[in-house]
Amino acid sequence: MIDAVAPGGWSWWPAPAKLNLCLRITGRRADGYHDLQSAFRILDWGDRVGIRLRADGHIGRVGASVPGVAEADDLLVRAALLLKNHANTAQGAEICVEKRIPAGGGFGGGSSDAATVLRVLDRLWDLDLGEDALAALGLTLGADVPVFVRGRNAWAEGVGEQLTPLDLPQAWYVLVDPGIHVATAGLFAAPDLTRTATPVKIADFLSGSVPDNVFEPVLRRREPAIEAVFATLSRIGTPRLTGTGSGCFVEFASLQAAQAGLALLPADLRGWVVAGATRSRLLDALERNMQDIN
Repeated sequence: MIDAVAPGGWSWWPAPAKLNLCLRITGRRADGYHDLQSAFRILDWGDRVGIRLRADGHIGRVGASVPGVAEADDLLVRAALLLKNHANTAQGAEICVEKRIPAGGGFGGGSSDAATVLRVLDRLWDLDLGEDALAALGLTLGADVPVFVRGRNAWAEGVGEQLTPLDLPQAWYVLVDPGIHVATAGLFAAPDLTRTATPVKIADFLSGSVPDNVFEPVLRRREPAIEAVFATLSRIGTPRLTGTGSGCFVEFASLQAAQAGLALLPADLRGWVVAGATRSRLLDALERNMQDIN
C-alpha cells in the first residue's frame, strides 16, 4: 500500500518478493550467460520503497539498504540513475527502503526494489515510457528485474527476460532464511552445475513433472546450513530452493496448513508464512495512484 501523503513528502511503494518454483539451465550462450527456464511466483510480501522527489536533479539514498552495499552500487540508486539518464530528465529523487526480504536468499529483493523504483519514478516524473521499455531497462540491471517490472506470475526463458504469463493456483508458503548470502556469479561458475537440461514446455511444469532447481544439489553439498534446513523442512512437506540463493520454501494448499507447518519448526529458525499472489501489489498501488490523479 502507498501512503499518498506521508510525512516529509515521502510516498511508500510495495516491492514484493518472488519464488522460483522451478529453475533449469538448458545451455550456455556465446556471451557467457546461460539459457534458463523458470516459473516465477510473485509473493504477497516484501520490501517497502520510499521515494521523495527533488527538483534539483540529485539522486540519492537515504538511510541504510543491504548491509555492506555502498550507495553507488545499490540497485535502488542505479535504477533511478538509469531511468534519469535514459529519459534525459532534470528531475531527481531521494530513495530509501524498508528491508524485509533477506539479501542473498534468492527471493529477489534487490531486483524487486529496482523494479519498483523504475515503475514509480516513471509515474512520478511523468515519463510514461511504458512497461516494455521499463522491462528492457530493468534487464540491464539484472535478469530478475523484468518480471518485477511486469508484476505478474510468469514462465521465463532466455536469460529470464522472455516472459509468458502463468496462471497459478492459490497457494501459501513457509519460507525459511538459513542466513547464508549466496553469490550468484560464483554459483553459476560451479563445476558441478548441470547446464544441459532438456528444455520443457509450460504444460510440463503445470503438470508437476519439473519441480526442480538446478542449483539445489550444488548448494546442499556446499552449505551444511542449507542441508540442515532441508532436513528440518522435510518434517512438514517437500522443501525446495528458490532462485540462486539460500532461501528454502514448502508449498501448502491452505493458510491453515502453512501456519500449522511453521508452528512445528524450531523457534530459532527464521521463517514466515506468505501467500502467493496473482499479481504484484505494486501494480495495484500504481493504479490507485492514477485514480487519485484523475
